[in-house]
Amino acid sequence: MASRTSPTERQKRLGYEVRKMRLAADITAEAAAGLLGVDRSRLSNIEQGSRAINESRLRTLAQACDCPDQAYVEALAAMAGSAKRGWWERYRGLLPEGLLDIAELEAHALRMRTAHSVHIPGILQTSDHALAVFRVVVPALPEHEVALRLAHRVERQQVLEGAGPPEYVGIVHEAALRMQFGGRSVARAQLDHLLSVSENPHITLRVIPFKAGAFPGAGQTVNYAEGPVPQLDTVQVDSTHGPEFLYEEDQLAKYRSHLDWMEGIALPPNESRDFIHGIARHL
Repeated sequence: MASRTSPTERQKRLGYEVRKMRLAADITAEAAAGLLGVDRSRLSNIEQGSRAINESRLRTLAQACDCPDQAYVEALAAMAGSAKRGWWERYRGLLPEGLLDIAELEAHALRMRTAHSVHIPGILQTSDHALAVFRVVVPALPEHEVALRLAHRVERQQVLEGAGPPEYVGIVHEAALRMQFGGRSVARAQLDHLLSVSENPHITLRVIPFKAGAFPGAGQTVNYAEGPVPQLDTVQVDSTHGPEFLYEEDQLAKYRSHLDWMEGIALPPNESRDFIHGIARHL
C-alpha cells in the first residue's frame, strides 16, 4: 500500500471547515495559530488538509470561535479523531485517488441520494456490467487496472450490505435502464439485480421515464451524501477529469433542489419496480 502524497477529500473537508469556523469568528490566522500552539505555516497546512488537527485542538478552536452549534462541533471532533484507515487504502497508488475518495465518502454517509441518466449507479452495478463499462474507456485501460477497478467497485457495494447500512435513494432515468452494456444477457441480469436489491428496506429505486420530460441537471451524475449534520453534506459529481466534490452552501442547496425535482417527476417505488421488470422482460 502506497503512502499518501496528497490529502484525501475528507481531510480537505475538515481543513475547509476549520478555516470557515475561524473566519466566521473573525479570528486571524496568527491568533488561531497561537491559540493552538502551532506556527502559522502549520495552521495553513491544517486548513488545506495536508496536516491533521487532533480532537483537542479542534475543540479549543471551536470554543475560541464561540461556535453555537454543538452538534456541528461534535461532528468535526469525530472527523478529527478518526484515524482508522478504510479498506480503500489498499488501492492507494494503484487507482486514481478520486475513486478512493468516493468510497470514503460513501462509507461515512448516513444517507445517500444519487441520480443517473445514462449509467446504472456504480454502487448497484453487477460485476459483468461494471466490466463492460471499464472496457469502453478511452484510452483503453490495461487489463490489470480493469481488474483493480472491478475489485474496488465490488468492495464499494459492501457499504449497503453490512450492519446499519445508510439509507439509499437511487434515481435512475429510463435511458440508463435501456443501455445494454455487455449485451442483452448482461443488461437483463443487471436489471434483475436492481429488482433484487430494491427489496431491501434501506434501498429505494425511483425511475424517471422518458415521458416525464425535462429536468434540471439532465445528463449529470449526482451523488448527494448526507453527513451527521447538514453542514457536512457533500455532493460528488462526475467530470471528464474525474470526480468533483462540492460542499459550499449554495452548491448543496442547488443539488438538493435538483434531486427534489427529479424525485417529484419519478415513478413511485412500486411503479418503478414494475417499470424495470417490464424492460427486463422484453430483453
